Amino acid sequence: MNITKDTAVTIHYKIHELLKGGVAVKLLDKGDVAYLHGGYDNIFAKVEQALDGKQKGDAVTVDLAVEDAFGERDESLKRTIPKGEFPPGVKVGGQLRGTNDQGQPQIYNVVKIKGPVVLLDGNHPLAGMALRFSCVVGDVRAATPEEIEHRHVHGGHGHHH
Repeated sequence: MNITKDTAVTIHYKIHELLKGGVAVKLLDKGDVAYLHGGYDNIFAKVEQALDGKQKGDAVTVDLAVEDAFGERDESLKRTIPKGEFPPGVKVGGQLRGTNDQGQPQIYNVVKIKGPVVLLDGNHPLAGMALRFSCVVGDVRAATPEEIEHRHVHGGHGHHH
């Protein structure tokens, strides 16, 4: 089966930092993910375009400029909070839920605990980086009506309700 609109796709991926000149360096992430193909914003748009028409076993590599990946860093998403307001058990590398300057929900990464303050960053950890996204298609199947209605894949490496 080929990857087309409304197919549930499972891929095995690797993400490397991409330096100017197209040199892929440090491995940043790898794993398996399932997504709903066809403009549901479940995966980078350029990766989805490259996967269109592919089938199980096909490999794809896409270089993503900063704006095609996680975007530029937004320094306004950095926060410093008093250590006394910091929930127990959360450590550097952990995450906290909060709100941004517009009052919208925001996930903050705990970057550093320094004396009486905790430094938080609401940017995605890979924001500001150009990336090389390589993957192999592990599986392709027709999406269920419920997956299409919910706009994401259920079960496996997809979303769990």
